[in-house]
Amino acid sequence: MGPTEEHWIRLCEIALRIIRSNLDRSRVKTLKIFSDLAVDDDIRRLLEDGVAPHQVIRPAKPAASVLAKSEPDPALTEADIAFGQPDAAAVLVSPRLRWIHLTSAGYTRFDTPGFRAAAGERGLAVTNSSMVYAEPCAQHVLAFMLAHSRRLPTGLGTRCGNGSAAWLQLRGTSRLLRGQKVVLLGFGSIARHLVEMLRPFGMRIVATRRKPRGDEGIEILTGERLAAGLAEADHVVNLLPDNPDSAHFVSAERLAAMKPGAVFYNIGRGTTVDQAALAAALRSGHLDAAWLDVTDPEPLPPGHPLLGLPNCFITPHTAGGHGNESETLVRHFLDNFRRFVDGAPFLDQVM
Repeated sequence: MGPTEEHWIRLCEIALRIIRSNLDRSRVKTLKIFSDLAVDDDIRRLLEDGVAPHQVIRPAKPAASVLAKSEPDPALTEADIAFGQPDAAAVLVSPRLRWIHLTSAGYTRFDTPGFRAAAGERGLAVTNSSMVYAEPCAQHVLAFMLAHSRRLPTGLGTRCGNGSAAWLQLRGTSRLLRGQKVVLLGFGSIARHLVEMLRPFGMRIVATRRKPRGDEGIEILTGERLAAGLAEADHVVNLLPDNPDSAHFVSAERLAAMKPGAVFYNIGRGTTVDQAALAAALRSGHLDAAWLDVTDPEPLPPGHPLLGLPNCFITPHTAGGHGNESETLVRHFLDNFRRFVDGAPFLDQVM
């Protein structure tokens, strides 16, 4: 039995849709994507193949890192999309830009009233790479917590015999995370990953959030309840971004409100902490220790109060780093690029 009239109609409709789709594609202009991300040839090809038939244009000098802004470059004025760390002022004078995707979770340079207003007027979208860095940053915090609880810095620097006084002290001061309380200052992507990593340890986890949504899955502290939460916390993890509201949020007053012997961690931004007050709390013994991946400035200058303290441990803003970081960044951008082309909602949109 041959095809029915209905089958022929359906085949014709499918053929027409294919023809129209091809015509629509032929009418789409070639987009220019400015990328200042310094990558090797394999990652460059991944980016170029991923946006084809659209064009990647490069600046004369790529950004020094995923955290450092690139120098103004005339190529940006030709771009429809920017991927990397473009200069904020140069973005505002680039007439074709419709979307910028940052290679960092932070976006302080763009988070100003003037930039937000200008971006809103011209319909400029801004996305970041929070999803890329959330898991490694959460693992970094967990590594800090385990290193402190298991007294790794002391143990790695100690040579002592089984049964000696030093050996007994080291074993006796090692702790389990089970049953301890942690307060997370901020509840974004890193916090959500960290909560899941800490659950198997049986810890009591609470967090702060400016606008609780009710879907956090843990207790959220707001307003005056924060002081009471700090007074009970064995661990306080600062995840706050850099903005006018968060400047010195971890103040001398809040440090004093923390439980004696608590441990403080900063994986957010250095500007959110009164570092002189933190140094004083560490020297006095009110806090057992601080583990920091971020400071203000970075690195700290010689003679800074936090340097040289035996209970202050600092890594040089490496928490988000991982071996295939550039590839992960490019794949995250390509995911958002497909959403841009298809008119679908962005991931990690901040403006």
